[in-house]
Amino acid sequence: MQISTSLLFERASTQMNAVQNDLAKSQAQIAARKQVLNPSDAPDQAGAIARLKSVIARQDSYSATLDSAQTRLENESTTLGSASDVLIRMKELAIQANSGTQSNISRQAIATEMKGLRNQLLSLANSQDTSGNYIFSGSRSRTQAFASQSDGTVVYQGDQTRTSVAVGEQRTVNTNRPGTSAFVRVVRGTDSEAVGVGFFQSIDELVAGIWTQGVSEPDNAAISRGIGELGDLHKGVVLAQAESGTDLRVVEQQGAALDSTKINLQTALSSVEDLDYASAITKMQQQLLSMEAAQASFGKISQLSLFNYIK
Repeated sequence: MQISTSLLFERASTQMNAVQNDLAKSQAQIAARKQVLNPSDAPDQAGAIARLKSVIARQDSYSATLDSAQTRLENESTTLGSASDVLIRMKELAIQANSGTQSNISRQAIATEMKGLRNQLLSLANSQDTSGNYIFSGSRSRTQAFASQSDGTVVYQGDQTRTSVAVGEQRTVNTNRPGTSAFVRVVRGTDSEAVGVGFFQSIDELVAGIWTQGVSEPDNAAISRGIGELGDLHKGVVLAQAESGTDLRVVEQQGAALDSTKINLQTALSSVEDLDYASAITKMQQQLLSMEAAQASFGKISQLSLFNYIK
């Protein structure tokens, strides 16, 4: 009968190496705080982790886009609110100027203030966001929305395009408003004789009716018409501000939905990726005991020989 300790030695060595590898893996998992260290360890679980991280990354991208849209819409709403206040003040001045008790000097003072307010409106209409894009230029965001010509008239240089951005898998929000939908034209006349008059042209003609250099008497017809048109101009700005507010509410609601979705995704990711510390430590302690037992067993087996067996 042939007796050999090589098989016993090999089996003990293999068992001890396996226990060492398991212990090293547990220690690495605890250090990294992750269940899966390499995709090959658990391909299905690693695939689920990769998919969840990809979805969360898209949610982060949507959130960043939403933040940018919210900032732009807030700027737009604030600008339109300021324009509304200016128009209210202009109407007060126009009504005051329409009184027959006003002297030529007082009408000149009113006209001077209204010119300043008109220039303030032009500045508001050409507002820019933090990136230097013109808010009311449509898709031509690098082009000044309203430009003064050599003769003093103001023309709109933007376009009528409404841009939108994706803030969800199937959700978009508007991020701009063409200048002509906020600083609207007014219509004079009816039917075939109707004529469209620009926002700033209407204001300029009202101011000229109140006071013009070298003209001693006001143009009461122009003032009365201008007061009525200021109401239309103000209505256009207020409606645009209301629409902007609606877009902002959509942004806020979508932001809340994204936050909720992200929390659910992170919870799901944590369940398949993060390590259960209590279970991991318990498992490592068991592996340490197995390691000590394997080492003790290996030490005894390594001392065996054929002569010891014969004895």
